[in-house]
Amino acid sequence: MKKVLITGFEPFGGEAINPSLEAVKLLPDDIEGVRLVKLPLPVVFGKSADILLATLGLGEFDAVICVGQAGGRTSINLERVAVNVDDTKAPDNEGNQPIDKVICEGAPDGYFATLPVKSIVEELKRAEIPAVVSDTAGTYVCNHVMFTALHYAAKHRPEMKAGFVHIPYLPAQVLDKGNAPSMSLENIVKALTIIIKTATS
Repeated sequence: MKKVLITGFEPFGGEAINPSLEAVKLLPDDIEGVRLVKLPLPVVFGKSADILLATLGLGEFDAVICVGQAGGRTSINLERVAVNVDDTKAPDNEGNQPIDKVICEGAPDGYFATLPVKSIVEELKRAEIPAVVSDTAGTYVCNHVMFTALHYAAKHRPEMKAGFVHIPYLPAQVLDKGNAPSMSLENIVKALTIIIKTATS
C-alpha cells in the first residue's frame, strides 16, 4: 500500500479556522489503496519544518503534500517553485518575523515541485474545480515548509514526490471581507482527494 503524508496548518492571521487543516482532517484514512498520514503544522518558522522532518523520518512515504491557506486566491493553486528564503512583513504565530533569511545554508536557491502539477490541474478542471499552476509560494511559512520537504526529498528520498497546494478561504471566512473569493470545504476536500490520487497513480 502506498503512503502519503499530507499536512495542514493551524489558524493564523487572526482567523478562527484554517481551511487547510479542516480539509485534511475530513479526508479518509485510505483512498483507493493509498494510506494517508495527516499532520497538523504550526504557522511558525523553524518549528513547522522540525515537525515535518521528524515525521518524514518515521516512515517511507511515496509523497508528501503540504496544504495551506492563501486568502484572496480564486482557485486551487499547485505551487511549482519553493525558494530558499524566509521574508515576511507579517509575524508568524510566535512573533517571528525573518527578513531575507536563508532557510538552509548550503542548499540550492530553489526547488521545483516534484508533484505532477500540470496533470493535477487538468484532473481538477475535469472535475469542474478551478485550479492553476502557481509560480510563487511566497516567502512565508508555506514556502518554508515546501522548501523543507523538497530539500529532504532531494537529499534522502529522491523517489518521493513532494509539493505544496494553496487553497482559498472558506465562505465563512469572507463574510466580512467584501468580495474576497472563497471555496466550499466540500470542494476543497474533493480537490485534495483528486490530488492524492493523481500524485500516486
